[in-house]
Amino acid sequence: MPELHPDLMIVKGKILTMDPKNRVVEAVATKGEKIIAVGSTADISNLQGPNTQIINAGGRTVIPGLFDGHAHMDREGLKNLFPSLEGCKSVQDVLDKIQKIVLETSPGEWIVTMPIGDPPYYWNVPGCLSENRFPTRHELDEVAPENPVYIRPIWGFWRHTLPLESVVNTQALTLAKINRDTTPHTPTIEFEKDSTGELTGLIREQHYMPIAELGYFHMATRFSHQDRTFGLKNAMRTYNASGTTSVLEEHGAAQELINAYQAVHAENLATVRAHLIYSPPWGAAPDIDYTAILKNWTTWLGRRGLGDDWVRVGGMFTDLGPDVDAIFRATSAPYTGWSGFNYDTGIPKDRMVEFMTEAARNSIRIAVIGAGFLDLFETVNRKVPIEGMRWIIGHLDVLDENQIKKAADLGVVMTTHTNRYIYKHGHISRANLPADRVDDIVPLRRLLDAGVNIGLATDNVPTTLFYPIWHVVSRWNMFSEDRIAPNQA
Repeated sequence: MPELHPDLMIVKGKILTMDPKNRVVEAVATKGEKIIAVGSTADISNLQGPNTQIINAGGRTVIPGLFDGHAHMDREGLKNLFPSLEGCKSVQDVLDKIQKIVLETSPGEWIVTMPIGDPPYYWNVPGCLSENRFPTRHELDEVAPENPVYIRPIWGFWRHTLPLESVVNTQALTLAKINRDTTPHTPTIEFEKDSTGELTGLIREQHYMPIAELGYFHMATRFSHQDRTFGLKNAMRTYNASGTTSVLEEHGAAQELINAYQAVHAENLATVRAHLIYSPPWGAAPDIDYTAILKNWTTWLGRRGLGDDWVRVGGMFTDLGPDVDAIFRATSAPYTGWSGFNYDTGIPKDRMVEFMTEAARNSIRIAVIGAGFLDLFETVNRKVPIEGMRWIIGHLDVLDENQIKKAADLGVVMTTHTNRYIYKHGHISRANLPADRVDDIVPLRRLLDAGVNIGLATDNVPTTLFYPIWHVVSRWNMFSEDRIAPNQA
């Protein structure tokens, strides 16, 4: 006879059951992966067996684990691996920190730091420094004459304002083969010059994902596989700390990130369940045979994919391309830097329907960012029905009534990015829309009423899902200090 007693009982708490009556009870009992009873502490205690673990909640609230629909969880564990410049109030403060790092670094070895400014958002840079400017390459040369120095840019989605800015010294420029006559590889990159035409060492980028770091400074110190696995374990603890127990990485996962997840799982140290959408590195190849490739890939990406309830890989991320910035970043492949996903996932616009149709035909779930893909989904659906496949649109921003109806008809699921589109940029969206379209900004009330399934998401800015929960209930905006489209709360 199998053991009938619970494996775990939590007693003397406030258990939020989230059942249809929204009951709050004192205790819960679980066995294996299932809740087997909820009720009073006295009732649940009667189920105790000789091997039952008992946790006294001491009046604390117990909630179901939260699911982050667009987490970039791994990124959190990478933020403390390079030296921080947090707290620097002047250029001299930055130089002093660099000089301390030099004392612990061998000549010729790269010195790579986190960005100037204070995490997590890095607001007001370089205004946070008393001189209101960045250090110059010559100043960095003085404190690090024998080392290439690279002060990294932010990952742009932390702040959601441009430009991104990084600073290098002369040795780093030399190794990257950048001089005063170098034409930037893409128009989004600028090498700042002084009044004499000499490089200052400051690099500006008009893109949220760093380009120069991967395209020019690919030889600098990188995140290693050990860094990623170590960081992922720490990231899981951070996400657990605010109640997150499952994540979807819908923006895609490159092989190096998949490897890290699988390594943590192999050690039996995973504490967050993860479903990873694959991001294929197509490069700039123009004549890919999507029919043959997707027919072969259905065995591991089709339906629910491969893996178990702790780590599963299935489905594919895609976007429109090719993009010159993405291709330049991808020269560092298989290394992906902060992203964890491949950059060169773009499909030519004139072949996107063909590609998606083959994915649908092979039961491969598609994930994209932006409601602009709805028309393409609708075209694919006329060729191969996708209702029930739960194709994903992430970063929900502005949708009109017609788009909402399409999403409902197609069975599309959506994830939010409220940290950006309500809290940080909601006032910008509102200013750019006519008054009668304000309710199109992250229209969660309309979407839920239409039957569209929505997953809240953090995008790792910050890690806790209680911010998105607050955003969608309050609709508060940090800059305008009022509510954005409150009818959609």
